[in-house]
Formats: sequence, C-alpha cells, structure tokens
Amino acid sequence: MQSGKIMSKNKHSGWWWVPSLYYAEGIPYVVVMSVSVIMYKKLGISNTEIALYTSWLYIPWIIKPFWSPVVELLRTKRFWIVTMQLIIGAGLGGVALTIPVPNFFRYTLLCFWLLAFSSATHDIAVDGFYMLGLSGHEQAWFVGIRSTFYRLAMITGQGLLVILAGFVENSSGLASVKISVNADPTYTIQNIIPADSLPVLSDPESDLKIMIYPEELHITTIPQSHQKLDSIITTVKSWNESTGHVLSDRNEEALKFAKPQDSSIKRQILVPIENFIRKNFGENRYRTGMDQTGNIGIIYIYLSKAPKDDDDIIINFGRNSGDKSIFLLQYPFTGNRLIFNQKNWNLPGLAIIQLDPKLKYASQTEFIAQSGNISLSWVVTFIFLAVLFLLFFAYHRMILPYPATDHPAFIKEAKKYIREFINTFLLFFKKENISSILGFLLLFRLAESQIVKLASPFLLDPQELGGLALTTGEVGLVYGTVGIIALSIGGLLGGFLAARHGLKYWIWPMVIAINLPDLVYVYLSTALPDSFLIINLSVAIEQFGYGFGFTAYMLVMIYVSQGNYKTAHFAITTGFMALGMMIPGMVSGYIQELLGYRHFFIWVMIATIPSFLCVKFIHLDPDFGKRKEKQVNS
Repeated sequence: MQSGKIMSKNKHSGWWWVPSLYYAEGIPYVVVMSVSVIMYKKLGISNTEIALYTSWLYIPWIIKPFWSPVVELLRTKRFWIVTMQLIIGAGLGGVALTIPVPNFFRYTLLCFWLLAFSSATHDIAVDGFYMLGLSGHEQAWFVGIRSTFYRLAMITGQGLLVILAGFVENSSGLASVKISVNADPTYTIQNIIPADSLPVLSDPESDLKIMIYPEELHITTIPQSHQKLDSIITTVKSWNESTGHVLSDRNEEALKFAKPQDSSIKRQILVPIENFIRKNFGENRYRTGMDQTGNIGIIYIYLSKAPKDDDDIIINFGRNSGDKSIFLLQYPFTGNRLIFNQKNWNLPGLAIIQLDPKLKYASQTEFIAQSGNISLSWVVTFIFLAVLFLLFFAYHRMILPYPATDHPAFIKEAKKYIREFINTFLLFFKKENISSILGFLLLFRLAESQIVKLASPFLLDPQELGGLALTTGEVGLVYGTVGIIALSIGGLLGGFLAARHGLKYWIWPMVIAINLPDLVYVYLSTALPDSFLIINLSVAIEQFGYGFGFTAYMLVMIYVSQGNYKTAHFAITTGFMALGMMIPGMVSGYIQELLGYRHFFIWVMIATIPSFLCVKFIHLDPDFGKRKEKQVNS
C-alpha cells in the first residue's frame, strides 16, 4: 500500500460522483424549504399556516450536530448516502400520492418531515464521504465543483420545478375568460341581483368552460355608503361560504389540523391584541375616513355544466390590466379564489369589484378568471422528483467508491467518542465572547428569515390582496433563475472582497447589503408594478445584496469555529443558523396576515435593526479572511 493514497475498491474519479452527489444534496433541501411554500400557497393554505408549519421543518438541520454521531457510529457513510436517497425518493412519492386526498395538508407535512430528516442525514453523510473518498488535493480541486452543482440544485428547485408545475397547471385547466369593468360618473347606480335568482345558462353539449355574468360590468363613480357596502360584503361572504365556493371539504380538514381550538386565553387576550393591531397597523383598503366609500359591482362566476370528475375546479379571479383604481375587494371570501365541483357548478360564485373613492373620471380595467388543475400540477412535479431520486439511488449505489477509511466507529470506542462529543460542545460554549457570537448567529438574519417565507406568497397573491399576481411559472423564473444568478454573483463578489481586505474591513458594508435591499419589497408592495422586468430587477437587487451580505455570516461561522474540533464547531453554528431562521419564520405569516403585505415589509425593515446592533458587539481579527501573501526569502 502506498502512503498518502486513499485505497478503495471500484475507485472512480470524483467527476463520476461529486457533481451528482451535491446536486442530489441540494434538491431535497430546496424542496422542503422553498417549493413546499409555493405548493401550499397554490393549494389554498393561508400564509400563517404556511410560515408556521414549514418553519418547523428547520428542526432536522438544527439538530444535525446531535444527530451526526449516529451516522458516525452506525454503518458507513456510503450506506447512509444510498439509503437516504432511497428514503428521499419514497418521501417525494408520498407527497405526490397524498396531495389529491382529504387531509392532504396533514399527510404532505408528514412526508416533508420524512424528507427533512432524510435530507439532513444525507448532508452529514455526503460531507463526510467527500473527505473520505478524495485525497487532500482532490478535495481542494472539487470544492468549486460541489458548490456549483449545489447551486444548480437550487436553480432546479426554485426555478425549473416550479416552472414545470406552472406548465402543467396552465395546460390542464379551462380556457381563461376576461371581463371588462368600466367606471364612469354618468352611469346610474344599479341594483344587485340576488345570486339565487340569476338565470344560469348551462350548455351540457359543449366543452366545460367558465361562465361570467355580466360580460361587461359598468359601475358608477357615485360614492356608496359604508353601511350598504358592509351589508353586501356580509351577504356575499355568507353566500360563497354556504355554497362551498370558498372552502372545500379537504381544506376544512386542513384547517382543523392547522388551527387549534379557541381557549379562554385566546379569546380574552390574543383576539383583542389582534384586533388592535389590525385596526391601527393593518391595511383595510375599502375603509376610508369619510361616511361614503367607492361604489361596487358584482361579478357572477359559474361553470357551463357539471364537471365529470370528483376533483375541485379552482377558479382564480383578479385584475389583469388597466386602472388600479378599479380592484377586486380586498376582503376574505369575496371572490379571489372560488371552488367549483359537481354540487355547486351552477351556483354562481360572487366577486366584489370596488372603485377607489377618489376615482371621479371614466376609466376601465380588465379582469381575468383562470383555472388550472393545481393538484395535478404538483402531483406530476413530485412524481418526477421521486423518479429522479430513485435514479440517484441506483446510480450512486453502483458508482460510489468504497474508501478503506469509510467504516463505522468501533463499539468499544463509542464511550470515548461520546465523551469527546460532549467535550466538543463544552469547548464551544466556553469560547471568548460567546454571548455576542450567539446573538449574531440568531439575529443577523432576523429580517431575511421573515421575507424568505412570504416572498413567494407575495409574488403569487393577487394585487387586490396586496400581491403581484404572478403565475406559478413566472415565480419559478423570478426566484429560480434571475434570483439565484444574482445571489451567486453577490456571494462570489463578497468572497473575493473579503479575501482581499479581510472580513472586518467589509463587515459593515455586508450588513448594509443584506438588509437595505429589503426596501425593494416595500416599493413592490406599494407600487404593485405590472412590469415583469421591474419585478425581476427588484428581486435581483435584493438577492444580490443577500448573497453579498451572507458572506459575512458564513465567515463569522468559520471564524468562530477556529481551533480544535473545527468541523464539529462549524456544525454547531449551522444549528444556530437554522434556529435563527426557524423562530422568526414561524410567526412571519401570522404577522403578515395581521398587517397586510405593505405594512409587513415595513415591519421587516424595522426588524433589520438587531442585525446592525449585533455586528457592533462582534470582535474580529483584522487579518481574518485576508489572502496570505507569499513570503519571499531575502
């Protein structure tokens, strides 16, 4: 045996397995953390539940430092890799199978929990195998390759997979229907037709299609009293609920699971606080300080005939183009998302269109009703992922080498290993300035941890609810391609500059970069631009700043991990990083639904303050991060 070489059987070049292994490592993480958010939003789960329950999925990455000894003590890294890839494939298949069923929220979450634990275990094994399967020179050579393919996995998850779901959704739905809404001071006030007396024009001989009445809506700019508007809102809400247009059976089950029963503490303390926040800080577009508000009209939506299948047909209704002074009323159960099935296809779902009270001139806006098989789109996407991971399992089971050093720790050494493991934690918490370090790890990303959970819902929600009304495919393009590219460029630039001048020199520009660009969301939620170019540019600015600023976070983690037990201490810092993302993320959806998007993003800017404060108390070596110059012997 030659010294300095890693002996293994079936030895393959790292090119055969490093790229595919790190691509496989990134996919389940981005699916659990990002794709699940978009999927649940499209399936009608509220922002509060999305943020709360998907944030809990950070836990497996938080406990990675505690879980890693199990991987070390039991079986080989190779065994853990191929086994976890098989389990990940099963978990992805489980998501696909449970999306169409009742209680889908509960069962898909269980599958995502399986994916999260399997993915975190897979991460531990892959990083360990990388060091065992390659020589020191090869490890340095492939470090850029592994990072590149991990980023490609991010692009695939946030971009290509979401675009795939959007393509299937658009291809499987009913034809879109547009309606023109015209406002003019010369129109007369029209009486609202009761929904149960509307003559429904069915067409059983033709293809299934969306029907809208009237074909063109005319609304006078003469103001309406608040009292009359409140009465109409109550009537519409009651009708849409009683006919099943706003809540299907499976979503009722999801909400039973997601929302705990009311308690006396909630009724006496939490509800009054919520009402106070909504009244004083929340957005309520239809309310004004005057006795009267903008006039309204009603759109009636139904189907041409009964659907053949038992599946729900979801019709999303919102503004397509034109004057933003004419909008779908921003109020629950007033027509943004209507559900049709065999029981209610001929009972119109109602949508309330309102004029801005300041609108005094003639104007026009186009609205659109769109339908796609949302469940099918995500079933297809997760079946594709399941098949992909079964292929990864088969390929890596065949191609991964068998390093001679890849073996489990001996049982007789287990007690010694566990003692060392405990000592590792004790030494970490004895580090100098540890309280400031922990504050930095938990608070540096306080603002970003909230945006990351609500960015995709904000892009998907209709403008009447404060969102940008992008399609699923457009969100995939914005975040999965433009966003990831900007993020990567920012990260590369941050690493280059930190290597040139050191972390301490760049720490303040980096903390500004990760926080200040969040202002683009304040702009987007205020202006609600229709330009896809402006939206892409805004997200690119925010993601570039995040990539540049996150360099500081990673370098501080490396700085803190210096000394003995570097690998273990770095793993501990990643656990605190995940905890810092999980806790704020859990409540972010709840805060957003209290405040509305615009006020939520203003709150996020306020939440950047702790990031600046915690940096002030971090003590850094001025030379840390600098590239060491070659010394020339005289």
